Amino acid sequence: MEVERADTETSENAPDSTATLQLRQDRRLVCVEYPGYVNNVDKMLETLGGEKTVSKTYADPTRRVELNYRPRDPYCHPLCANRFPSTSVLLRVRKRSRKGSGTEAQVHMEMVGVIGTCYKFQGMGDFQYLAVHTEADGSQTSLYDKILLRKPEKKEFFHKEVPLYIPPPIFSRLDNPVDYYYRPDIQHREGYIPQVVSHENLIGQSRARRPHNAIFVAFEDKDAPSEPLEAAVHNWRKLCMHPSDIRTEKEIVQMFERRPIWSRNAVKANLDIQPDKLKLLLPYVAYYMLTGPWRSLWVRFGYDPRKHPEAKIYQVLDFRIRCGTKHGYSLNDMPVKAKRSTLNYSLPITVNKAVPQAASVREITLDGDQPTGRKPASPRYKLKEPAYIFREGTLPPYRQMFYQFCDLDVESIKKLIHQNDGQEEECNERDGWCLPRTADELRDIMSAMIKQNIRSRRPAPAPSMSSSRVAAHAHSSRDVESGEEEDEDDEEYQASEGSDNEMETEILDYM
Repeated sequence: MEVERADTETSENAPDSTATLQLRQDRRLVCVEYPGYVNNVDKMLETLGGEKTVSKTYADPTRRVELNYRPRDPYCHPLCANRFPSTSVLLRVRKRSRKGSGTEAQVHMEMVGVIGTCYKFQGMGDFQYLAVHTEADGSQTSLYDKILLRKPEKKEFFHKEVPLYIPPPIFSRLDNPVDYYYRPDIQHREGYIPQVVSHENLIGQSRARRPHNAIFVAFEDKDAPSEPLEAAVHNWRKLCMHPSDIRTEKEIVQMFERRPIWSRNAVKANLDIQPDKLKLLLPYVAYYMLTGPWRSLWVRFGYDPRKHPEAKIYQVLDFRIRCGTKHGYSLNDMPVKAKRSTLNYSLPITVNKAVPQAASVREITLDGDQPTGRKPASPRYKLKEPAYIFREGTLPPYRQMFYQFCDLDVESIKKLIHQNDGQEEECNERDGWCLPRTADELRDIMSAMIKQNIRSRRPAPAPSMSSSRVAAHAHSSRDVESGEEEDEDDEEYQASEGSDNEMETEILDYM
């Protein structure tokens, strides 16, 4: 059957086997290819969550339509349909004929609309787990009336004995079959010793982690390493032999000679190096502290901060912005926005569509420098100073920060840290070389400074207004003011690209 526009060919010139219909561009339709025979439209819509749910799914291009064959069963695993663009049309065809008349049947066609979007169920249905209990004799009884609250129940309902029912949270990770390509056994050379399989890597990652050969030291360990592992030296010498890498190696060695303990963010703020190369360079010049007052920091080989009282200025402080009305702002008015938002969180049934990245061209000479006559490009991997330094009158870029004491550039904080200089007796795991509760006092000082900073940023009400008018004005303009403040904060305290000041999840890169 051919469908053409009415203005291109009239019905008089059309052959007998064709029909000319006019497209209705004013009616756009959405098609859902339902995997089943539909005898009742209402029940069919109920399995899709209702017309309202389908409309909400259509409003979000990243969502998938869910189909529950048992819509009233909360343990039913849905089928998911992917969204595709379409250029189809929907026709309504009616065939009329009179029995016994012998005349030809009359066919009447009507254009209903154009289908611009289509949802197709292309995946396989997941396993289903029914809430039933198998008795000793093999009979099965339903548990839905015992575990589901269909109406408000009294206290006795929650004290009834119920068989143990723990459904698995997930069955299949993928809803489409995947081809698994088997590879032949690897032929090793003579004398090869296979790696011993331990209980740690029997079930876990799809591939083994690439070791970067870092040395980890806990606070209770007796000695500190004096040199890196041979594998760490070999990896750095093998993979990083560019002239720019050699210059970077000299710079980081000078950094650790000037200051024996560094955080990763502090290194990234003082050194322009690719993150993958930094993973190889840090184990070459320092070891990693796991616990104690220098946890999550990199320490120069041969230097033990537990034996040097002057190392207290390099201790780490876990600071988190306090939230509450007594601090001058509520959860919705936090001065620093969260790195992750629940509004942008993608559920497992969402589809993340890749966005094409803009191409960039950069001319590089043999020695890694920019060509002569051009202005040198700005560092690509360096972080800004607020990523690891705290100063008075500024806000941290994240809600949780890990500062070193020497990077707290406030006079009152420095006095508190150095109040027991020359009187250090013992280094403990909680307070290091400082007096007890020093970290708590530092957090109080920083929280008070942030609170005062936020209050100074808020505009004061006009003095000519009465108290009632001031209150009304503040209530009506609260949303506008908060929106302006958010824009200012985002613009002034926007984190630099590549910054992540979380508790050193980098440890996973070295295991």
